[in-house]
Amino acid sequence: MLFHKVKEITVLPDKMLSVQFANGATKLYDVKPLIARFPAFAQLADDLLFGSVEVGQGGYGIIWDDDLDLSCDELWENGVEVKTPFDGLMAFSDASELWGLGESMLRKAVSYGKIVPGIDGRKYGKQWVVTREAMRREYGEPVMS
Repeated sequence: MLFHKVKEITVLPDKMLSVQFANGATKLYDVKPLIARFPAFAQLADDLLFGSVEVGQGGYGIIWDDDLDLSCDELWENGVEVKTPFDGLMAFSDASELWGLGESMLRKAVSYGKIVPGIDGRKYGKQWVVTREAMRREYGEPVMS
C-alpha cells in the first residue's frame, strides 16, 4: 500500500488545513464536515484545540490529542489540491525515500551534472531541494507515493 506522507500541516481560518505532502503536493482539507457529522470531532470547534494539530510520527497522519487524528490517506483523498510556487519541490531526504535512493547518490548526481543546481535543485543552508520533474527525468517514477 502506498502512503502519501504528510510533511507539514498549517492551520488556516474557517477550520481549514493546508497539508503539505512529502511528494511535494499541497492540499487544502476542510474539517467542518467532520465537526458537523461525527461527535468525536465536534470538540475541534474549539479554536485552541483545533490550532494544536501536528504531524504524527512518520507522517502517516495528523493528530490533535490521544483521541483525535486523521490519516494521511484521508487528507490525500479528500483534500483539494492547490497550486503553490513550491509545488514539486522536495528535500533530498524525501526524494531519496520516495525513489528508494541514498541521499549520497543524489548529491553525486549534482556533482556529475545530472541534477543541475539552480535549475533542477538548490541548496538552502545544509539542505538540498530538488524538483519532482528532475527526479522523474533521472530516476523514473517514485517507488513510493
